[in-house]
Amino acid sequence: MTRTFHVETFGCPTNKSDSEIIVGLLEREGLRLVDGPRSADLIIVNTCAVKAPTERRVLRRIGELGGLGKRLIIAGCLPRLSLGRIRAAAPDFAAALDPRSVDRIADVVGRVLDGERGLVVFSDQTPRKPRLPRRVLDRVRGIVQIAEGCAGSCTYCCVRFARGPICSFDRDDVLDEARSMLAAGRKELWITSQDTAAYGLDTGPTLPRLLSDLCDLPYRFFVRVGMMNPRNALPILDDLIDAYRHPKVYKFLHLPVQSGDDDVLSAMGRGYTADDFVSIVERFREAFPRLTLATDVIVGFPGETEEQFRRSMALLERVRPDIVNVSRFGIRPGAPAAAFPRRVDEREKKRRSREASKLVRRIGLEVNSGWVGWSGMALVSEVGLKGGWVARNYAYKPVVIRGGVGLLGRFINVKVTEARPTYLLGEPCPR
Repeated sequence: MTRTFHVETFGCPTNKSDSEIIVGLLEREGLRLVDGPRSADLIIVNTCAVKAPTERRVLRRIGELGGLGKRLIIAGCLPRLSLGRIRAAAPDFAAALDPRSVDRIADVVGRVLDGERGLVVFSDQTPRKPRLPRRVLDRVRGIVQIAEGCAGSCTYCCVRFARGPICSFDRDDVLDEARSMLAAGRKELWITSQDTAAYGLDTGPTLPRLLSDLCDLPYRFFVRVGMMNPRNALPILDDLIDAYRHPKVYKFLHLPVQSGDDDVLSAMGRGYTADDFVSIVERFREAFPRLTLATDVIVGFPGETEEQFRRSMALLERVRPDIVNVSRFGIRPGAPAAAFPRRVDEREKKRRSREASKLVRRIGLEVNSGWVGWSGMALVSEVGLKGGWVARNYAYKPVVIRGGVGLLGRFINVKVTEARPTYLLGEPCPR
């Protein structure tokens, strides 16, 4: 009898990529992926622990799934960071493994099916993930992991403890995996790691060189470059901008600033100043005036004063990002900032978060309004949540289109007709 399994994934594109590897490895062993947990012999939860609210949501779901009486395997970042909480949520879990043990999933599943329980499998060696089997689960996008781990030492973050130090994957392995995805029909490559700008710090070849090589692959596609720390973007800035000039690279920059105050940035261990961040943005916008800028801001970091919070708001007003992920500071396992004094009151953090979110929506609408009337080519990359389609133009702007049949994965001409704070509305138009 063929054994079945169900996978649920939380968190970032890297986690989604790890889940594709899990599926690929288990299907190679003859197991069959199913859509729902109730019809599965095994349930695998690939967890995220980057923020406290996410961890709570994951633990609730683990508890729910643990109550189904199935063999439950917990993967992802949470086992390394909060194994005790996993045991509390699902005392009878079958196994737990960390991100660097994803290549051992078939062995773990075999042992679980043989009756073992409570397995904990951790590894300090990062597998060569681009060489592992995978099932790409998206019809249009392929997630290409270029590195595992982090070169930073941010005082608020725990992910580096789960994924370890930077380990850049071999350039040829990355190119081979991308080539395979494109040959199978994917039209969009997501280049991802904990910090894409750190690629090559441990091995030599840099992100700009890798992007240039990827763009040389003879297919029609777009490349979306994932998040990069300003500290590691600065030394490669000239080459990075040159790499972005290629028409296959989305003019999309995810550059988290986290705070507009230099003292707070120093306490966070970020390794750059607010002016460094602004200079990177200005250089990119000189080259690409309609760049889509995404950033992240943490409010309520220990000791953050009202004046320092105001500096963050002023920075957002100055750079006018298209996308801002606003987070309230939360304690994470093992992160040094968990022990920092002068905590900001929870009600005050909520107030600052509300104010920042209100500002972000206003800026988002103002920036997006500048796209009304634009027309050009876009890739239809998603089915709309409420029907229709979502297409991405050269700046990775989402354009929601009503109507049309069979557009997924096609390059079409669109015209933007309306703006919303987080997306555009448009319609197909003739060339």
